[in-house]
Amino acid sequence: MSHINELEKEKSLVCSVLTISDTRNAGNDHSGRTIVTKLESAGHRLFETRICQDEQQEIKSVLEEWLRNPEIHAIIMTGGTGIGFRDITIETVTPYFTKTLDGFGELFRYLSYTEDVGSKALLSRAAAGVVEQKALFALPGSVKAVELAMDKLILPEIHHIVNELTKHLGE
Repeated sequence: MSHINELEKEKSLVCSVLTISDTRNAGNDHSGRTIVTKLESAGHRLFETRICQDEQQEIKSVLEEWLRNPEIHAIIMTGGTGIGFRDITIETVTPYFTKTLDGFGELFRYLSYTEDVGSKALLSRAAAGVVEQKALFALPGSVKAVELAMDKLILPEIHHIVNELTKHLGE
């Protein structure tokens, strides 16, 4: 259970969602839509959602734009976290981390293993970290993985994470 007061729970956070895929578009981006739906259902606001190719420069361009925006509290990415040749999300985003949230990936793989994926969970490279005062989550591209991460890890803790990142700023 998160140690967060009622006032913090009421604060709506601003989030952006990036789908990283060579095959997804606005019509078939089910994982990105799932993240948006879950964020909005929890009372958070969406700053922007985008889809980009598994191309390092394209991912960096979007990420850097959003990192410069002071309105955005968290960035959630889906796709490109596997072990395939084109899966470069983790290599692209982790150099930006000022701090890693190692427990996120560990818990995600544990939950995946115990809830239904079994030993295939070891193939996941889901990760999270902090970039200055923003939280960044890199999730697998499957809807089931997104639902698991959002329901069990991100939504229960996102207020607490952002509060810890911004409390010295007087927010």
